[in-house]
Amino acid sequence: MPAAPTAVPSGSAAPPKQPRGKASAVLLSPFAQVVAAILLGIAVGAIWPGGADTLKLLADGFLRAIKMVISPLVFCVVVIGIAKAGDLKSVGRIGVKALIWFEVVTTIALLLGLVVGNVFQPGAGFAGGNPQLDADAVDEKTAGAELPGVSGFLLEIVPTSAVGAFAENSLLQVLLLAVLSGAAILHLGQNKAPLVLDLISQASDVIFKIVGYVMKLAPLAAFGSAAYLIGQYGLSALSSYGKLIAACYGAALLFIIGLGVLLRVFTGLSLWRFLVYIRSELSLAVATASSESVMPRLMQKLRGAGCGEAPTGLVLPTGYSFNLDGASIYLSLATLFMAQAVGVDLSIGQQVTVVLVLMLTSKGMAGIPGSAFLALSATVAALDVLPAGSVALLLAADRLMDTMRVVTNLLGNCVATFVVARWEGLLDTTAAKAALAGKAAPETVAVPVAAAPGIPAQTDGPHATVTAESATH
Repeated sequence: MPAAPTAVPSGSAAPPKQPRGKASAVLLSPFAQVVAAILLGIAVGAIWPGGADTLKLLADGFLRAIKMVISPLVFCVVVIGIAKAGDLKSVGRIGVKALIWFEVVTTIALLLGLVVGNVFQPGAGFAGGNPQLDADAVDEKTAGAELPGVSGFLLEIVPTSAVGAFAENSLLQVLLLAVLSGAAILHLGQNKAPLVLDLISQASDVIFKIVGYVMKLAPLAAFGSAAYLIGQYGLSALSSYGKLIAACYGAALLFIIGLGVLLRVFTGLSLWRFLVYIRSELSLAVATASSESVMPRLMQKLRGAGCGEAPTGLVLPTGYSFNLDGASIYLSLATLFMAQAVGVDLSIGQQVTVVLVLMLTSKGMAGIPGSAFLALSATVAALDVLPAGSVALLLAADRLMDTMRVVTNLLGNCVATFVVARWEGLLDTTAAKAALAGKAAPETVAVPVAAAPGIPAQTDGPHATVTAESATH
């Protein structure tokens, strides 16, 4: 006889819900929602280009909401990372190794742009060999801003006010404050430091929770940004700038393949699996044309992939200012495009000058409106063989390069974080492979929050364990 159904006693927990099927899970995933929002935005922008401008409000509001938490989040993660590192020598090594990696890789990106520009000649025959130059248009785009010199850039790292560093969202200034705060916590000892460290750990959890709330609005931001892009620019520029666009995206693809090789050689990890792992963040960055929009989530995912607190907190934010690989490819290629468009043949020596100038100017670009045009203007001035108005030739094409720049910059910084973590011996390869394969850790593993002399290791609290959720999200 069939067994009688078992009654659920009053007051006991209800039977657990059946897990959602794979198909519905994929359709309801953040990645699917963002992709659907982008497609809908493209349709709205094409059908209703006049009203699409107002939808940019959705993307702008989302970016502001994300930016408001970036500085405090970076501060918390870096301070906790220094506490886990246990000594400032380790932090110094991570910083030096990151800067060495950044300089080498961005130089390769600049050279790659020159090679592709010389081979494919994207500016040859542009506008029938008679392009219209308008130097004033560049001034309008940059709103009179200027790139800081080397001394000015270094001086800007030091904040004039601790509050101002956070208010202005200056990541390098916040990083400096975080390193100093972490050093102070290490030297305070066990009487005071654990209380401060626990407060910062809890603040970090609160900020990540806020990020989770804001990220629920990501599809709206993707929709508004896509609608604005299509409504404002359309696809007509593709025909005029087709060779330049193809050259830039082709060079970026070659560079990303190279990043995959470097990641495999240095860490044994697959870049393709990492792309799948961050697909939601990648699609949102493309939709909003901003890598900052996904920085908090990337920090979570890199920590969950075994990179550790210190490498994630130090390398990733620093890369946003020092490691603009996509921008480097674009700048060197764009310089050759301008020269070819106006019929100027740059010698090898002049092209070397382009690389040297861009090695300096590209480091001061982050956060400055129209920074690409300022860097190109500085390069034109240094060469002294191109008309100043030639920079205006790129005004119509610049927005179409955002996807290339954002994706390449983002992947370059993530790969740098993995490589520096491995270089420093802090990469948990087992956790990284499990996360990239979409597998949760079999059990919770206790990780001490503070391993510095005089500060007792913390085996409970917000940042004391690595859970299955942190490994996969």
